[in-house]
Formats: sequence, C-alpha cells, structure tokens
Amino acid sequence: MLLSSIPQQQQQQPRPLTSPYSYQHHHIIHSNTINTSDTNNTHSRHQSDSSSSNTSASSSPPTKYNKRTLQQYRQEHLDNMSITVEEYEDVLNAEVWIEVNKLRDYARHGISREVRGEVWLYLLGIQEADRSKEISTQKQKLQEYELIDKDPNEMTKRVRGEISRYLRKTNIESSRNMPRLFEDVISAYCNHNHRVEYYPAMVNLCAPFIYSVKRECDAFLCFEKMINILDDHFSSRGINESVASFMTLFRTCIPDLYSYFEEEEVDIKEWAASALQFVLSKELSLENTMRLWDTYFAVPDWIELHPYFCLAVLRHLKENLEELEQSEIRTMLMRLPPLDMDQVRKSSHCFFLCFPNDLSQKT
Repeated sequence: MLLSSIPQQQQQQPRPLTSPYSYQHHHIIHSNTINTSDTNNTHSRHQSDSSSSNTSASSSPPTKYNKRTLQQYRQEHLDNMSITVEEYEDVLNAEVWIEVNKLRDYARHGISREVRGEVWLYLLGIQEADRSKEISTQKQKLQEYELIDKDPNEMTKRVRGEISRYLRKTNIESSRNMPRLFEDVISAYCNHNHRVEYYPAMVNLCAPFIYSVKRECDAFLCFEKMINILDDHFSSRGINESVASFMTLFRTCIPDLYSYFEEEEVDIKEWAASALQFVLSKELSLENTMRLWDTYFAVPDWIELHPYFCLAVLRHLKENLEELEQSEIRTMLMRLPPLDMDQVRKSSHCFFLCFPNDLSQKT
C-alpha cells in the first residue's frame, strides 16, 4: 500500500460555479420530515426521552461512536451556512501549514467543485498539512505511481466495457480523456494489489475521484484509500451481517414501507448489499455521490454512519415508492433520482439520534 490514514468532510450546497465538466439538470425530489408514525411505540419512547432533555443535541446517542464523531455529525445539521470558494482558497493557499480541521469544518457544508479535489486530498490524508514537504512528497508519489504496471491484461476488456456503460449513463462532458484515466487508475490498483479481483463497482467508486482530483496519481491514491476502507470494514464485519443489521433497522424505523415491500415481494436485501458495500455510488447520481462524500470525509468513522443514510434515502422516497409496483420499485432503487441531499442527511441524523445503535445488532 502507498498511503496512510483517513479524515473526513461534509456539505450544504455552495454557490454555482464553473467546472471542467457539466451535468444535465434533473428535477430534484424533496423529502418530508420524519413522521413519528413511521416508528413503533418502543422507538417513540426513545424520541420522547431525548426531547425531554434541555436540547435535542443533549439526547444520548449510541455509545459506540466516540464523542468527537457525534459532535461533528450533529453540528453539520445545526448549521446552515455555505462556504465560499474564497474561504476554501484562503485555507488552501496558506504558505506553511494547512489547517485541516478548518477544512473539515467547512466541508460539512459542502465543497465547491473548483476546490473539491484538493480539499479531499487533505481530508483523506493523501496530502500532508506541512507545506514544506509538499514538493518532495508530490514528486515521490508521482514516481511511485509511474512504476506501477498499467499495461492491458485479461481484465482490461471488462474494465473498458464497464467504463463505456458508466460514461453513457452519467451524461457528463469533460475535456479530459476520461476512459483512459479510469482504465489507468483501476488497472494500477488491481496490478498493485494482486490479491484484489476487479469488480464492476470499482468504476462507480473511482468516478468521483476521476472527476474531482486533478492529478492522476492523486486520484489513484484516493481510490486506493476508499477501497481499503471498505475492504477493512467488511472483512471485520461481513456484508451478510451488515445487511441483516440494516434490515432490522429498516423494519424498526420504517415499518409501513417494510411491510409494503414484503407485500410487493421486493428483495430489499439486494439493494441494501450494494448500497452498503459500495457507498451508494452505484445508485446515486455522480453529483449526489460527491456531495455525500463531502459529508463523509469530514467526519471520523463515516462508514459506521452510512446505514443511517441508506435508511434515510428510503424514508425520503417513501411516498413515491408506495405508489409503485415491484418492478418499478426495483428500478427506482437501483437508479435513484437526484435527491435533496441536505434533507436526506437531516433525516439520517434523526434516525442516528433517535434509534439506539444496539437495535442494528439484533436480528
């Protein structure tokens, strides 16, 4: 492995900016606030218990996460400020030392496309805060990346096919040679990590870094970091166990929708496995995915919070889903419409605080 540890970051839509690529504009679905009737009596008690304290932030959240994690995760929903490009640039242009903690605070409100890639490098620990080492570190990273084999092999045809399908689906224009960048980064990762087998979702996980990070070697390091985080998490806790825990949360928190899916014979486990394992990168639009990752990279232990966000997506689309039949439900879940990410995160925050974490451990 070429790299080190992970920080994180978060959201709130900044002002529109010019970008090296452009998205097709879609209608955004807005969510309702969480209706307490979606929950059973046991969890209504949890809500009333928390509301009886002096402030909502003082309610006792799951104890599994450290205090800093919870404070940061709550704070992102209390603030509604948006951060300008100039504010980011003030931090990024520091001559001696980059204030990474300030970048994390800013990132909770969303990151402008113009600076997102550079901010991610600091939040993921790819770039060091000490700028005195910047030139030597970048040179070393580039040299190490150039030594990695990127030549075509037996998997190249599969990679190219998946890249073509992804680019057609996303409808994104760019002046950069996207197919080559995708292919080089994914091939470099698989060739550098011989124990890892290529799988199609690598393209989805790679895309946010390809579109946001300017230098190819840095996009590779970010991609490698993301894959390693997911591998470490699911090697210690298998995907089947994670899906089972999520299903318990789903049945407890949104019982009406859970029952409706059972009536329609919708296999939500299939969706949950993909959503959890690949951080919704296959289901969300690219723009929504990058917005979500702004949030996640700003907070520690973000992967532990991810099931609550998946749950909030279902709650966000509840009324729409209950009007659909089985095949239509599956189609919507597999390719989610563009979402109001602020509203979804607010819902995920409520789920996170209102429902004790040990519920997800009961199957």
